[in-house]
Amino acid sequence: MKKQEIYYETMYILRPDIAEEEVNKHIEKYNKLLEEMGGSILDSQMRGKRRLAYTIAKHREGIYVQLSHQGDGQHIEKIEKAMRLSEDVIRYMTIKQEGPLPTPKPKIKPSETSNNKEKEISENDNIPTNASEEKSEADKPNE
Repeated sequence: MKKQEIYYETMYILRPDIAEEEVNKHIEKYNKLLEEMGGSILDSQMRGKRRLAYTIAKHREGIYVQLSHQGDGQHIEKIEKAMRLSEDVIRYMTIKQEGPLPTPKPKIKPSETSNNKEKEISENDNIPTNASEEKSEADKPNE
């Protein structure tokens, strides 16, 4: 059984009209700020653009970012103040969690996924197929 530890999860929503590089800058900014305040980052994930349940600051969608971190609790006030002052953050919430620490998920670069798909396609092209296998049940006459 894993040791039960206390950590914090901060979920914040960014405006949907900002560019992806700006989103990455915000993620790096808050991660750096958190480390400067004495916290340690356990996991940081961009959850993507999603439709909001209700309109927030005239926005129907938002870019969700989840940040799991540990610290003494004093760093939360400072990071939330930075989010409150930012015009790009439309909503944020930090909750205290108790349980096994989250493990960071490996980040897959978009170029790697497209290369893997190309390899799969080229491998499938090299596999010989029999014409009899390609006939479906619908093409066979009823006996």
